[in-house]
Amino acid sequence: MIALAYDCLLFQTSSGESIPFSAEMISVELTGDGVGTFDQEFLKHAASAVFHYFKNDLGRVTVTVGEFAGALEKVLRGFGLQSEADEQNGEGLEEAPVEQIPAERRVLKSDLRLLASESGKGFELFFFSRLRDELRQQLLLDPEVLHFRGLRSCVKQLTGAQRWSARCQTLQDQIVEYLRNCFTSESSQPNCALLVE
Repeated sequence: MIALAYDCLLFQTSSGESIPFSAEMISVELTGDGVGTFDQEFLKHAASAVFHYFKNDLGRVTVTVGEFAGALEKVLRGFGLQSEADEQNGEGLEEAPVEQIPAERRVLKSDLRLLASESGKGFELFFFSRLRDELRQQLLLDPEVLHFRGLRSCVKQLTGAQRWSARCQTLQDQIVEYLRNCFTSESSQPNCALLVE
């Protein structure tokens, strides 16, 4: 028996076949109305977040393609994607029409570049403290999705790098892991999701 790579999940197809995929191997293609609001980079990060949810949060080794697609659709709906079937049936996110859920409550955005600037010359030391404070403040507003954006630019700003390097990659991984840990320990809302891009 061959061991599954630590960064892979087994995806079960409708034919019963199991195929190992890592988060980087997943490709997302959307069709229908409302698709133009998402660029490929955004979809890649959303798929990685769903992958992490199944692999790390739920501790799953195997997931069906349908389960993964359903979870990804739920995340994308949080960002305003509504399927044609929902529009025809008048359904929205979690049994409430999308129009009745204030957008500012559903998705709260934080700019990591701004947090890095606010950290001053303390750079990483003050940045992580500021990041946790921002996450706590956003969670008090009872969001459905916390969206931290500008990760790559933030990392380059903190490291003072002009080009992406191994140090940048390490810091990026540390920031994402720190946010996940803080989110897990601070969040009491089971329906709240975290997206970092």
